Amino acid sequence: MAEPSGSGRRSLYKLVGSPPWKETFRQGCLERMRNSRDRLLNKYRQAGGNMPGRAQNTLLVQEVMEEEWNALQSMEGCPETLAQLEEPMDLAVLEEIQQELIDQEQSIIREYEKSLQFDEKCLSIILAEWEANSLICPVCTKYNLRITSGVVMCQCGLYIPSHSPELTEQKLRACLEASVNEHSAHCPHTPEFSVTEGTEEKSSLLMSCLACDTWAVII
Repeated sequence: MAEPSGSGRRSLYKLVGSPPWKETFRQGCLERMRNSRDRLLNKYRQAGGNMPGRAQNTLLVQEVMEEEWNALQSMEGCPETLAQLEEPMDLAVLEEIQQELIDQEQSIIREYEKSLQFDEKCLSIILAEWEANSLICPVCTKYNLRITSGVVMCQCGLYIPSHSPELTEQKLRACLEASVNEHSAHCPHTPEFSVTEGTEEKSSLLMSCLACDTWAVII
């Protein structure tokens, strides 16, 4: 963590060096890191998915500690003078809290990586089933789709009127695979499928992804 300079640095040492404030500062930092999960993962994705190897290369630890320090400094009724400890001990306190935050940051990233691996596995299973078996309904992922005269139906209740009499299972399978592969080229999450409820226009099959905020019309 980059050290604040001058009086701010000494104030930080005083703040976290006093035993009651050490725990207040520690708990505040950990809570702030938990609440900054989305910000951390955005930084991680922007960094190309590379986990920092050293403490000074952490993604969010320094910001979290500085933000919590500033928040504590601005607390109403915060004592202006606290019992001072020797500087090496104050540094040890900061390093201890910093290491806890580093561990928490890496734990969040590991959890995110596991979720990506799970999504990739699910996507591979879906694609394999589409290729090996009858066309599985992408909405319920349980039953096979039936296409008659261009009308798409499923036991789950999916019903899409004919957009084209020439639509076949093979053509729909190709559209689904192309859309899923195009999406997976820029987003590792598994997309979802749904049917628009048509009123004036016919219902359509949509593919969407909340993670990357994209959608596409399949048919």
